[in-house]
Amino acid sequence: MTLHAPLSGRPVLVTGAAGFVGSHLCDLLLDSGHTVVAMDNFSTGDAQHLAHRDAHPRLSVWRHDVTDPMPAALQEVDRIYNLACPASPAYYQQHPVSTLLASTLGAWRLLELAQSSGARLLQASTSEVYGDPQVHPQPESYWGHVNPIGPRACYDEGKRSAEALCYSYARERGLQVRVARLFNSYGPRLRPGDGRVVSNFIVQALGGLPLTIYGDGRQTRSFCYVSDTAAGLAALMESDWEGPVNLGNPREHTVLELAAKVLEAVGSDSPLVYRELPTDDPSRRRPDIAMAQRVLRWQPRVTLEEGLRRTIEHFRDRVPCSPTAATTQSAAAPWSQAPGGLITSCPPSPMGRPAVTDAAIASAFTTVL
Repeated sequence: MTLHAPLSGRPVLVTGAAGFVGSHLCDLLLDSGHTVVAMDNFSTGDAQHLAHRDAHPRLSVWRHDVTDPMPAALQEVDRIYNLACPASPAYYQQHPVSTLLASTLGAWRLLELAQSSGARLLQASTSEVYGDPQVHPQPESYWGHVNPIGPRACYDEGKRSAEALCYSYARERGLQVRVARLFNSYGPRLRPGDGRVVSNFIVQALGGLPLTIYGDGRQTRSFCYVSDTAAGLAALMESDWEGPVNLGNPREHTVLELAAKVLEAVGSDSPLVYRELPTDDPSRRRPDIAMAQRVLRWQPRVTLEEGLRRTIEHFRDRVPCSPTAATTQSAAAPWSQAPGGLITSCPPSPMGRPAVTDAAIASAFTTVL
C-alpha cells in the first residue's frame, strides 16, 4: 500500500481529531505532507493527544462542535475525514442524544460543507452497523442485525444513518463520499475507563485488579492496531472505490484469549471475575477484508501481541500501579483560543484522566466493548 501525497495545497479537515483514532490519523496526514485542520469539541477528545504537534506549521486545532454551523473559513478544505462521534460505550450510553446528533446532524453539516467546498468526505463508520451478526465473517454486502431501540442504538443506528446520508448525497447531489467500517481499533491514546475491552483489561491488570469478563468470555472480537486503521483510512480517501469498506484485522479472538494475552504481557496474576453480559452485546465479530485487500491493497501489519506490547508500554506511564492511586487533573483545562474557535496552542495541562480506583473501575466498566 502506498500513502498518497497531497493532491493540492488545500487543507484537510479531520473532525474528532483529538480522539483516539483521529489523533493518529492527524499524525499520519502531517507526516505525509498535508496541511491539517484538526476539529474537536473535546467532549471525549483529549488535547494532549495533539500536544506533541503543538508547534507544527501545518496544523491548526479548532474547538468546534460538528452539530453547529461550520465556520466560513473551512470552505478552503479539499478533504474531510469525519470521525466526530463518541466511541466509548461508557460515554455514549450515558449521553445517547448527543451521540446520535453527532452522527446525524454532524454528518449533515459536514456533507453540506463538502458540497459547498467541493471536498471529498470520508465517513468513519463502524462494525456496529452489523449489530449482532448472523453472517460470519461480515462482508460489506451484509445488511446487519441491529436492535434499533436498544441501549447501543444511539451509536449503532447513528452510524447507519450517517452512512445513509452519505450515499443519499452521492446519489442526489454527486458528492464524492467514502465510508470506512472500523473494527475494534486499539493502541496508545485509548482512555482508561472508556469501556473498551483492551483498555479495560490493561488498566485492570496494571492496577492489580481483577479482569472483568462479561458473559462467559467466549464472544469474539477482531482487534486492529491503530496505525493500521489510520493507514487504511488514508488509502480509502484517495482511492476510486465508492462503496463501504471494512477496515479491521481478520484474526478472531475470544475475550478470554485476549485476557490471557494481556495478563501475560503485563506480567500480572490478576484473577478473572464474571459479570452479566450487557444487552445487545455481539456474540461474534470478524471482518471480511477482501474488499480492502483488493481495492486498497491494504491489510493490517501489526500483530495483536506486538500491538498489546506497544499499548501496555503507553499505559504504564499513565495508569497508577495501585488501585487506590488517582490522577485528579481535569481534561477541561483552559484553552489558548483565538476568535472563531482556533486553538493557537494546545493546552499545557497534564493528562486528564479519571481516578483509577476500585469504585471508578466498577462504575466505568459497565460495558466490555
